[in-house]
Amino acid sequence: MPAMLTDRREDLVLAVALAEFSVHYEAADPVLAEHAWQLAADHLLEHDVELHGAVRQLNIELATTL
Repeated sequence: MPAMLTDRREDLVLAVALAEFSVHYEAADPVLAEHAWQLAADHLLEHDVELHGAVRQLNIELATTL
C-alpha cells in the first residue's frame, strides 16, 4: 500500500508538478505556463519553501519512506 501524503507533501508535489508543467509548455502556451508557474509559487509561499527546497525535501522524505 502506498504511503499517504500529508497536506504539506501534497502541496510540495503539486508545486513541483506545476513548475515542471510551466517549463515544458512555455513555448506552446505562455499564458497557461505563466499561470501554472504562479500557482506553483503560491503553494511554495504557503510553506515558506523555494522550489529547489521543495524538491530536496521531497527527495529526503521519499527516500525515508522506501
